[in-house]
Amino acid sequence: MTLRDRHVQALLAALALVAVAAAAYSPITRNENQALAARQAEIAAKSRQVMPFDLERTTHRFAKATTGGVQTVTSDDPADAEQVRLIREHLTAEAAGFSKGDYGDPASIHGGEMPGLRELEQGHSRIDIRYTEVPDGARITYTTADTSLVAALHAWFDAQVTDHGQHAEHG
Repeated sequence: MTLRDRHVQALLAALALVAVAAAAYSPITRNENQALAARQAEIAAKSRQVMPFDLERTTHRFAKATTGGVQTVTSDDPADAEQVRLIREHLTAEAAGFSKGDYGDPASIHGGEMPGLRELEQGHSRIDIRYTEVPDGARITYTTADTSLVAALHAWFDAQVTDHGQHAEHG
């Protein structure tokens, strides 16, 4: 067998290994995607029980900052006064609850083991939480000097974006 033949054989063997690995990985990816889609559908259904506005007509944005972050909910149609009103009512109540360590609404939607949730509940007195209206909705700004709470907020934001799927984004 020539050196060239050995190289060709080695290349074919490597390609065969890549094909086997890709075939093995594919079902895992499909299963993970199916599990994520099922979780997002479950979260959307639970959200409808807690949030008064229409998820299909609004967008959640979660923007991380070095001192915390900003959660903004807006109507996809700024002229939809009903959605804007419902967003503002809900975020007003949420900001008041979060300031007291009450994260019951997110827990009822995402589960009590949601990343960052326990830390936010326990550290609420060290987070400045402010509600602000924006033209097409409202926002809550979270500010803290505690780096562990910043990390908890960021984990909580990431979980929100993942769980809400098409209804949320990093902003």
